[in-house]
Amino acid sequence: MRLKYIIGATAQFIIKLVLFAFIIMYIIRAATAAYDYGYRVFTEPAMTFGDGRIISVSVAQDASVLDVGKMLQEKGLIRDGRLFMIQELLSEQHGKIQPGIYDLNTNMTAQQILEVIAPNSEETDQEEEESQE
Repeated sequence: MRLKYIIGATAQFIIKLVLFAFIIMYIIRAATAAYDYGYRVFTEPAMTFGDGRIISVSVAQDASVLDVGKMLQEKGLIRDGRLFMIQELLSEQHGKIQPGIYDLNTNMTAQQILEVIAPNSEETDQEEEESQE
């Protein structure tokens, strides 16, 4: 009787220990993935270094930021369309993406791409004023 109790208690302890280990491993893996993704938001390098190649892209009037990110990913200008959406959300160009056709280079970072497809309204106003003079 005592032996059955010891075996049952030991088995229960081992099961709890294994379950606890899996939970800890999952938390560590998820935290590492979240950190890596968050780190990439601010440090994602360009797709190529050096000269790169120029790719023309067209941004539609009704395109969402995620649509633009997926299109840039398909064209080989960025690695992750969803990451681009987060980068746009945190940038000064948030909500300023303009429809049009743009020539972008594979050596441009996401921030540089945003500066081209979502110019600051102040800079655009100054350029228009200078061209009118």
